[in-house]
Amino acid sequence: MVDCAGWTERLYNALRAGTTIPPISGQDGRLTIDDAYAISLGVLERRTADGERVVGKKIGVTSKPVQDMLGVHQPDFGFLTDRMWVDGDIDIDAHGLIQPRAEAEIAFILKSSLNGPGVTDADVLAATESIAPCFEIVDSRIEDWKIGIVDTVADNASCGVFALGAARVDPRGLDLPGLHVKVTKNGAPLSEGYGSAVQGSPLTAVAWLANTLGAYGVTLNAGDVILSGSLVPLEPARAGDKFEMELVGIGECSIRFI
Repeated sequence: MVDCAGWTERLYNALRAGTTIPPISGQDGRLTIDDAYAISLGVLERRTADGERVVGKKIGVTSKPVQDMLGVHQPDFGFLTDRMWVDGDIDIDAHGLIQPRAEAEIAFILKSSLNGPGVTDADVLAATESIAPCFEIVDSRIEDWKIGIVDTVADNASCGVFALGAARVDPRGLDLPGLHVKVTKNGAPLSEGYGSAVQGSPLTAVAWLANTLGAYGVTLNAGDVILSGSLVPLEPARAGDKFEMELVGIGECSIRFI
């Protein structure tokens, strides 16, 4: 029998201690994505029992550059809590970050709920109040980022923290696949990407998330922040680094690690 409760305990303890564990998939080859999701939900229950509040959901590993970098060739999904939402400087130690990497994304702020299956791109657009430029700081409780799909789903889609820029823009009428992001690191150009990097369109990515989570009885709720996936390759971060992004025509977001 798969020991989901045991893996939940190990991952929760690693999260709180800011440490890593060996790849789960390498220790028990019987684990399925459904098992990984049960582990993720178990860790989330421990976090909410600690006082954290769910404020959104995320999809990850959506673009080919990220899939190739991590060796995971299908999207993952996880939850965002209020303690993961940062504003301004990111204190690596205070947030228990272990091996953080920065990625530039388009965040969706919902005005109505989405409940899969059957959610379409048009449904996502109708449910969206605004979009915002976003940095997600992914992190992994798995040693050396040696992850498979089971590892990253169990580990809450390798999420660390996230930050939103100030801009809030109505997406109706925008060419979302054509949105262009430019990222700098410590003042030097780092990477560029387009909304089409995430499953052809950020709307398609969010629809996939709604439909995938719907199979587990989870909805995307009004007021949720939904992270639609990185438009650029992940970049390792350490204390002293500053990242800035411009989502052209939408706004900017910046973060600094201390």
